[in-house]
Amino acid sequence: DGVVVSEKVKSNNLDVKIPESEAEEKGAEEERPRESDSNILDVSSDYPRDKHISIQRHLADLEKLADLREDEKKPCPLCPEEKFKACYSHKLHRHLQNLHWKVSVEFEGYRMCICHLSCRPVKPNLVGDQTLAKMGAHYHCIICSATIVRRTDMIGHINRHVNKGETESRFITARAPKSSYEVVKESATDVQVLPNHSTPQKTDSYFNPKMKLNRQLIFCALAVLAGERKPIECLDAFGATGIMGLQWAKHLRSSVKVTINDCNENSVTMIKENCHLNKMKVKLNIKEEDDETVGDGEENSDTIEVTKMDANVIMHLRSFDFIHLDPFGTSVNYLDSAFRNVRNLGIVSLTSTDISSLYAKAQHVALRHYGCNIVRTEYYKELAARIVIAAVTRAAARCNKGIEVLLAVALEHFVLVVVRVLRGPTPADDSAKKVRYLIHCQWCEERVFQKEGNMVEENPYQQLPCDCHGSMPGKTAVLLGPLWSGALFNTGFLRRMLLEAVQYGLDEAQPLLKTLVCEAECTTLKHFSTHGPGDENKQEECGVYIKTSNTSAEPYLVHGKRKSEEVLRGAAKRQRAEHSAEHPPFYYNIHRHSIKGMNMPKLNKFLNYLSEAGYRVSRTHFDPMGVRTNAPLAQFKTVLMKYSTPTYVGAQAEGPVHLPGEIQVGEEVPAVAEIKVEEAELAEDGKAGVAATVFTQSYPTRCAAD
Repeated sequence: DGVVVSEKVKSNNLDVKIPESEAEEKGAEEERPRESDSNILDVSSDYPRDKHISIQRHLADLEKLADLREDEKKPCPLCPEEKFKACYSHKLHRHLQNLHWKVSVEFEGYRMCICHLSCRPVKPNLVGDQTLAKMGAHYHCIICSATIVRRTDMIGHINRHVNKGETESRFITARAPKSSYEVVKESATDVQVLPNHSTPQKTDSYFNPKMKLNRQLIFCALAVLAGERKPIECLDAFGATGIMGLQWAKHLRSSVKVTINDCNENSVTMIKENCHLNKMKVKLNIKEEDDETVGDGEENSDTIEVTKMDANVIMHLRSFDFIHLDPFGTSVNYLDSAFRNVRNLGIVSLTSTDISSLYAKAQHVALRHYGCNIVRTEYYKELAARIVIAAVTRAAARCNKGIEVLLAVALEHFVLVVVRVLRGPTPADDSAKKVRYLIHCQWCEERVFQKEGNMVEENPYQQLPCDCHGSMPGKTAVLLGPLWSGALFNTGFLRRMLLEAVQYGLDEAQPLLKTLVCEAECTTLKHFSTHGPGDENKQEECGVYIKTSNTSAEPYLVHGKRKSEEVLRGAAKRQRAEHSAEHPPFYYNIHRHSIKGMNMPKLNKFLNYLSEAGYRVSRTHFDPMGVRTNAPLAQFKTVLMKYSTPTYVGAQAEGPVHLPGEIQVGEEVPAVAEIKVEEAELAEDGKAGVAATVFTQSYPTRCAAD
């Protein structure tokens, strides 16, 4: 009886006395760290042991709190006296069942009933007088200490806990099992992911299986760079699960020093666990003086450095040879930091997933993020790639660096750009000059880059090959950009990427790389061939491959991170001479420019027709029905019209009907009976003579046979 009351349980707004000795034991238990914290995402360990009174398993448990008696009036335990006055048992039973139990939220056998007590935080009124308690209804979360007003919001709140693996209740001491994680395997690399790994807004460790092709392309680019010089320091600035950095370290071994960074603590914890899952050592420090803890050789090949920093901070603090940026959305916020300390002849790759703005669905967002004015065109995917490269060029030029575009891919879910960094004001100026505006005709969709120079032209429509401005009223063209006007591919780099893809068995990347090589050379796939090492001197890159005087000799690699200005300048001159005929910009969609009432030729045949007409032509990965060619749109339509065949409207079910001189063996023509029926119908109208004339002119071979 001499027990002193030390504290009260405030969570349920009831005065429950707790002995002082038990309170001290309870405080000691809360101060002790919980075991196996690495098995689950961080959940606050200072939860009270007692659950809120609104969380019960059965309705009978809720009625026990009210202590129902037939001869006495009892208040509702979940409502204040001002809202629900004390009443007899039968009325209180209906109140608990209808108002609290039926609108509850269920989770693992427990019901979170609606609560009307003043549990929510009290806000001061506008006058600043004493605070007034709100009597609004709310729910108490069974996992955390949050109070949610709406039932739908409470359901979503619980689902987010489940998706993150936080299934431990406040009053349950057992932690969620580690089996809540899923193990995903990709390219011989295992990673643990959460159940909602494909929903970036609701998870800390985003993993998208649809981006496997993107990861393979980046790996091939890094493998090519690792063949030029080793070891190279590479950074995965947005690690998430760490899948990309793990693939780099696992396959390239001692050629790379991998650093995986993420600003989220839960993601960093998962990256460490995934490193141990793949039998990789983890290096946690990032200070310069601590770099000596990891040596060269086999110890370095199995070690991955994991950092928890903002991506801009780590790229400002350290220098890297290879940087990959893959944020959620646009990457323009990280370009200045990426080019600040990247080493000369290093590579920066970035994946942009803000396709709604890049693909001209949200044009105002593209203007805000990239400073570009765009409209929806038939070549919108290539337009998106050139928008990103223009932003990269401006960011590199601000750091006195130029770029060489090695690869630009725009698919359904992402836009991938890989560039090589060239230090110095001269390469920066040369790259900045390639950022121009595009004149786009809105009638025929003809397009041309604006000429260099600052002089204002009297009639800019003269630069367009089409004559829509003269034949159509009003303004027919729009100015798009600024955009990158240079090449989107480097053929030599792509061929070496293809060799790396074959070597490491990356099956998904090989067909795309073959298409990119053909697109870079502007040739068809049937002329594609993987040349030997002795022919690689025909494909030259700035500061990487240098063409020797003997054309049959093998090219040699320029090792090291910095070379003399003479070597770079000579390589750039030879590259300009070698690639004077780079691939033409943009492409035409054959379906967009088809002629009504005509059957188009097959796409591969049409490519041969354009090639026979003397134009460079190839297919493009941007559009499966796109044709990349240097032919003007007028000539494109002329060739398409020449080899298209007319469709006979009256007999579509029997197949197309060609002109008299183009009827070939085996092609279907309208039956004689149907022709005679049509002739008889015309004769009834008094037009038999005209019908006979039309019949004779249309089918002379059939008339001769008859």
